[in-house]
Amino acid sequence: MQLTVAPQAAAIGRKSYIYAIVAGGSLGIEGWLGVEGKDVYLITDGGVAAVVSAVAGSKIRPARANLSAHQAVLKRLMTETTPLPMAFGSIATSGEAIHRMLGRNRRSFEEQLGRVAGKVEMGLRVAWNAPNIFEYLVGAPLRAARDRLLAAGGEATRNEKIELGRAFERRLNQQREEHKRKVGRALRSVAAEFKANPCRSEPEVMNVACLVRREAQEQFSTAVETAAKLFDENFTFDYNGPWAPYNFVELELDPEE
Repeated sequence: MQLTVAPQAAAIGRKSYIYAIVAGGSLGIEGWLGVEGKDVYLITDGGVAAVVSAVAGSKIRPARANLSAHQAVLKRLMTETTPLPMAFGSIATSGEAIHRMLGRNRRSFEEQLGRVAGKVEMGLRVAWNAPNIFEYLVGAPLRAARDRLLAAGGEATRNEKIELGRAFERRLNQQREEHKRKVGRALRSVAAEFKANPCRSEPEVMNVACLVRREAQEQFSTAVETAAKLFDENFTFDYNGPWAPYNFVELELDPEE
């Protein structure tokens, strides 16, 4: 699998699958194969470069082999530099289109490359594992309102049910924000930036991406363990990484613009 700087003329007329944007220069990686088993190389324009490989069609299926190849390229890049990762399936019709994209966005690319340089993304998920989230979260007023609605001999109106649901939602979100601040304080010394992603289920407390210096990954693990000790047995902590900084790349790029 060899990462080489392909002659620009060879890349001009063919479709290219784009993995990431990196700072221009030699990465010193050899023996790389990408999606569809094609050689990986660079298309450089000024101080930035696109990491690409040739591709036959205009679309690529999200099959396991293709997804694995995409992630393998990014993983290997992470051993050499911090790339700006492109979304799976990003394809340009020609090398010229990539040159236009690089030229048009060079300043933004350079700013973001500087921002994430020497860092990795770590993910942290915190969830409630209490048997009944409602019972765990609600206070006496909400519990009393719930009990009144469920009392024998009475039928709660639609508006009463909606209001109870809204009150629970407010309490849920309030608790999430409080816990997020608590965890943020515990990780502040080891994370350069945080990005809170939407919770995907009711028991999820937070789903946070953290931008961490490469050399601080062990300290990050220790900080997560310290944060977990601030919570009782009704919470679970799960962290993962290192990853390319997907959550800290702010540009949505169409290489055919």
